[in-house]
Amino acid sequence: MGGFNRAWSMAEELAFVLINPYTISKSRTGGVIARFIGRTDLNFIAARMFNPSRELAEEYAALIRRSDPDYPVMCGLIADYILRNYMPDPVTGKPRRVMLLLFEGDDAVRKIWEVTGSASLKPGSGETIRDTYGDYVLDDKGKVVYFEPAVLVSPNDKKRAASSLQLWAKYSDRDGGIVEAAGDVPAGGDVQTTLVLLKPDNFRFPSFRPGTIIDLLSTSGLRIVGVKKFKMTVAQAEEFYGPVREALRGKFKDIGASRAAAVLARECGFDVPDSVTPALSNLLAPLFAKTQFENIVKFMTGYKPSECSEAEKHLLAGEGCLALVYDGVNAVQKIRSILGPTDPSKARPGSVRREFGSDIMMNAAHASDSPENAKREMGIIKVEEDTIRPLVERYYGDAASV
Repeated sequence: MGGFNRAWSMAEELAFVLINPYTISKSRTGGVIARFIGRTDLNFIAARMFNPSRELAEEYAALIRRSDPDYPVMCGLIADYILRNYMPDPVTGKPRRVMLLLFEGDDAVRKIWEVTGSASLKPGSGETIRDTYGDYVLDDKGKVVYFEPAVLVSPNDKKRAASSLQLWAKYSDRDGGIVEAAGDVPAGGDVQTTLVLLKPDNFRFPSFRPGTIIDLLSTSGLRIVGVKKFKMTVAQAEEFYGPVREALRGKFKDIGASRAAAVLARECGFDVPDSVTPALSNLLAPLFAKTQFENIVKFMTGYKPSECSEAEKHLLAGEGCLALVYDGVNAVQKIRSILGPTDPSKARPGSVRREFGSDIMMNAAHASDSPENAKREMGIIKVEEDTIRPLVERYYGDAASV
């Protein structure tokens, strides 16, 4: 549910990006995502947080070590990096956070590789992601003394991309989902979990917007513990935004009835007595709420509920969203403060909605208003659902055979 509604062409490829634990812990995730979306014409179709087990890390390191006989030193360097940085902490046993992104499109593997850059970097350059966010330090004898590649991707080799993705897909259900036990994620009774949805207006065309918003949210000091790129179905949108219906009725009673009375006076040439206004409000409020609710659902999904059968509501999904789950002290209020008021015109300069919103509906992002609502909303959109394995198997075959 929610993820892959477009026709698949054999000319397309599926490419991946693994955002490393160090990059995530340093809150560079938004900048990395912005580069991959904004600098390619690829379709960003899936994202999932992993807490790699020892088994996954060891198998991935072994796969990388033998992947290219022509470059054994670099392959060994990356394999050793995986064993040190992807496995659970050897002292505490706590897992690390790794974010997997999937991109599809023509020549996707090469395009992702070119934006990523070589692991050995270009000194003094910010041309690629690794030039900006990675490190490759040699001593005076040419020995590597510090290595941080920022992200791991496949070189321009579709077979290597396929073998890596098959491996990660095999472990996606077991090692992926909401990663709240990671060593750098706060714990305790005062920690809250909240949900952010980057709305479809951020994904109408490739841009830096989604990553830039994530970068702004990182100023909260909270930790991303879950992520899902998906398409919300009509049925999900109706349930997700269900509580808004009554609020819309109340909103009309507050401001709509007086406006309707003014229109009648102007167009029909008679004043509406104050005694009639409540009846007018009761008559029109449900119609206003229904129309506005339909518009919200269409904005989030591409379809109006009134134009869908009950069966279609569970299938139709035409607009992309990105769900992000954050953990931390006072998480709900911190996120909502950074987003700003629902109406972008009332938001402070520098807030997400002031910078990227255009009106109350197209206001860039949704944020839960309580931990309880976050839990409800996460259940509706199934944040923990594994969308990785079906996509990998569609392109590269059964992951269980790896």
